[in-house]
Amino acid sequence: MADKMMPPSDPSYDIEFFWDPVCPFAWITSRWVCQVVAQTDYKVDWRFISLRLLNKDKDYATEFPPEYEHGHTAGLRMLRVAAAVREAEGREPLDAIVTAYGESYWDKPKGSGMRAHLSTTEHVREVLATAGVSPDYAVALDDQSWDEMLDEETELALSRTGRDVGTPIITFRDPGGASAGADPSASTISFFGPVISRVPDPKDAVPLWDAVTTLASFPGFAEMKRSMREAPQLNILGGTSATPVQEDWTGGHRAGHLASDRESQQ
Repeated sequence: MADKMMPPSDPSYDIEFFWDPVCPFAWITSRWVCQVVAQTDYKVDWRFISLRLLNKDKDYATEFPPEYEHGHTAGLRMLRVAAAVREAEGREPLDAIVTAYGESYWDKPKGSGMRAHLSTTEHVREVLATAGVSPDYAVALDDQSWDEMLDEETELALSRTGRDVGTPIITFRDPGGASAGADPSASTISFFGPVISRVPDPKDAVPLWDAVTTLASFPGFAEMKRSMREAPQLNILGGTSATPVQEDWTGGHRAGHLASDRESQQ
């Protein structure tokens, strides 16, 4: 494990985005952040948070809908590969990898059967080739020696927000937030989300970013939340709609989707 070390924060990046590749909200939020980056001079460091490792002590059979264990495990497998790429080639290739993986799944039509192929060797080799990275890094898919470092990076993200959160987690380094000579870490703010169900129009991207970071930077701010939300507006989940279905979410999943929920309704 000595050669698999979590890299420290790099102050040349304005945003640290802790990403799990199978979280639909992390994907949607990442597309919004990329819109912000395209309209500003911000730089994003794509970091790792594993839902599978975060929930390693939970009983998936009773505490999650039945499809979650497969999805979370697929996310962990891809994060091992991303970690191998980062260690060998640095942070720069990760932006293309995040995009290539997301487009290979979330942009597929509903009913494509893509979920069953998530993070298989064939799938990940295609993702890496699309990202301009050697497909041979797919050998890391089953390499559990990466898990200790991924767990450490997951814990780093949670140390900034507290544990009762999900993905994504974002740390923003406000270049104007610290006084001259102050510790640069004093100008960082971290938050879970924002959880958004659709990618905003480009013209709305920066105003939304300004609103979120202004709110999050207020020292007394803790939480603003509603459990009712739009179904994620993604092709793989049925596409976009002018009148999306409203769903009630609790504990990171739609209400009524646990095995225990269904049993109690019978």
